[in-house]
Amino acid sequence: MVFRPRPTPPAEDRSRALLELLYHVSREVATALDLRTVLQRVLFEAMRNVGGERASIVVLDDNGKPVDATIVYGQQFHEHTTQQLRDTVERGLAGWVVTNHKPALIPDTTRDDRWLKRPDDSIENTGAKCAISVPLLARERLVGVLTLVHSVPNAFNDEHLELMQAIADQAGVAVLNARLYTESQRQARVMTALAESAASINTSLRMEDVLQRILNQAMQALQVETAAVALADAQTGELVFRAAAGQNAGNIINRRVPAGEGLIGLVAREGRGLVIPSAGADKRFTDADRFGGIRATAVAAAPIQTQAGVIGVIEAINPISGAFDPDALLVMTGLGSLAGTTIQNAQFYERLGAAHQRYRELFEDSIDPILITDWDGKILEANRQAIQLSGFSDEELRSQTIDGLHEVNGLRVGAGFEALRDGEPRSYESSLRQKEGGSLPVEAHVRRVDFEQSDALQWMLRDITERKALDALREDLAAMIYHDLRSPLANIVSGLNVLSGMVDEKDESAHSILGIAAHSTARIQRLVDSLLDLNRLESGQPVADQKVADPAALVQQALKDVAPAAEGRRQKLASRLPERLPLLWVDADMARRVLVNLIENAVKFTPAEGKIEAGAKQDGEWMQFWVRDNGPGIPPAEQERIFEKFSRLRGKDKPGGLGVGLAFCRLAVQGHGGRIWVESQDGKGATFRFTLPLATPQQIVTRER
Repeated sequence: MVFRPRPTPPAEDRSRALLELLYHVSREVATALDLRTVLQRVLFEAMRNVGGERASIVVLDDNGKPVDATIVYGQQFHEHTTQQLRDTVERGLAGWVVTNHKPALIPDTTRDDRWLKRPDDSIENTGAKCAISVPLLARERLVGVLTLVHSVPNAFNDEHLELMQAIADQAGVAVLNARLYTESQRQARVMTALAESAASINTSLRMEDVLQRILNQAMQALQVETAAVALADAQTGELVFRAAAGQNAGNIINRRVPAGEGLIGLVAREGRGLVIPSAGADKRFTDADRFGGIRATAVAAAPIQTQAGVIGVIEAINPISGAFDPDALLVMTGLGSLAGTTIQNAQFYERLGAAHQRYRELFEDSIDPILITDWDGKILEANRQAIQLSGFSDEELRSQTIDGLHEVNGLRVGAGFEALRDGEPRSYESSLRQKEGGSLPVEAHVRRVDFEQSDALQWMLRDITERKALDALREDLAAMIYHDLRSPLANIVSGLNVLSGMVDEKDESAHSILGIAAHSTARIQRLVDSLLDLNRLESGQPVADQKVADPAALVQQALKDVAPAAEGRRQKLASRLPERLPLLWVDADMARRVLVNLIENAVKFTPAEGKIEAGAKQDGEWMQFWVRDNGPGIPPAEQERIFEKFSRLRGKDKPGGLGVGLAFCRLAVQGHGGRIWVESQDGKGATFRFTLPLATPQQIVTRER
């Protein structure tokens, strides 16, 4: 049947007719949701109102790829192939419309290269034709192409083109809705199958059960002879077949496929599934995909996806019907996503079980007492060491609260343990109450933990009896050094001064020896004075002897005091000072000893022929001093600990000492209201900085009087 092109009516009548036409088209297509029905109605309306003997609609997806089409000759519908659709969109008139988003009118198909020539276009057959092709738009999206063909050249004109575009514009939304509806129906069927799969797959977290259920669902949904799951080996990157089901499954399990090889390697690398309808004719099917006893005719594979990426591949081999359904890839992709989540959960479950077991082993085997409590402090769990050290049985400990077992430091953990809710650990010293009435000094480390799927607190009560005894011994030693050395040292200093006056000024050797002795006694005197100040400052006594002092003079004097030691190691001492610096309000002797301690430390830790620099600069209402060296540096983990009393850098090659120098420096600086810190990278030297207060104008005036 040939629909002749309608004659062009007057303008007013044309407008009325167009409105009636659009209303009619809208009503026709709006009453159907099935895509094929909508396409057929659009084609018949176009042929009836514009003319022509054959028509076609190609439907496009959101990426501009053809997904469906309807072709009509007269009143007969014709089937199409995937290749025909691809050729039409890529090379034909419809392809030109898709590319340019414009309508096209071809008066004579033999004279226009946009027309895709087919065998029936020869002069011996149908010959020259006339064609119109217009885009179907919906909400500015190209959803398809509508084409009309008339067997008579020049049968269509611009007015027919305009009418055709009006029909297309009216039908565009209906075509889009029908396409989405059809897709949703197909997806609903797939989702139903996947939902059933999810319900089955997620009934267990044991890896063996999970893999077997995935295979069962794949075989049931796709009706295939064999299915297999390969997971990526985190160490080698290979894909290892962990499970298989169906014919000759035993030949698949534990098979390893190198990364990127075969179909599963391709799927894993690209992160998208594929269906191979004819495995033997597809070059992508390689020896890596062949299994003993299985002759693969058709294969489908999909990645097993998680949020972190592809962790494996699920593969289905040989559909029982001989060919995969059109939805096979969608089903496989859905199964891959479900499998990814479930397998990941199973892996997490395995790791959690292993971690829990390791935690229990560490918990029980720890040399420190460990207790777990709830947020009310009730003891929920105690390890063997806690039972042994406290003397209480496990049952007796569980009946107590943590504050009954040791004195909790409320300042550190907060009321109701509020300070622990941020997850940061807290530490303090306390004493552990024992069943027999005694107590042990302990260092408590407490932090928030997850325990048996509940929010809890972990208390580690480390026995510090030996450390306390060692601290007491050091305190006694320091006190003995101070009290027993002070008086003899004063006598030595006086004796050296007398000898210096008695020796002939020309005797350079004698004066040199006396100078070395004076320098050494000065170092001992500084150590004794530092021990005295350390005890005073630790007991809370304030810095009493504060006076106005010149910062530049302090730096220069400290460098002079340490110069002999630096010269012995061929080290270079340098100062960096501005021309003028404001005056300080400090205990000048204490401040000088802080500088001397820091410079002496730099001398000890800096290699021979190294460089050490000391300086000062104003920093607001404070004076900032620094001592910089190019020694081995201080690891970040040690940068706070080194300021503790009796602490020294660990290592057999590190210089020895009592470990009180930096502790004195910190207390002396803090006693003046300042602060002290170190800046260092391991292997790149260290810079110690500290601040001291500036003198006020009133303090300076008082000094001048």
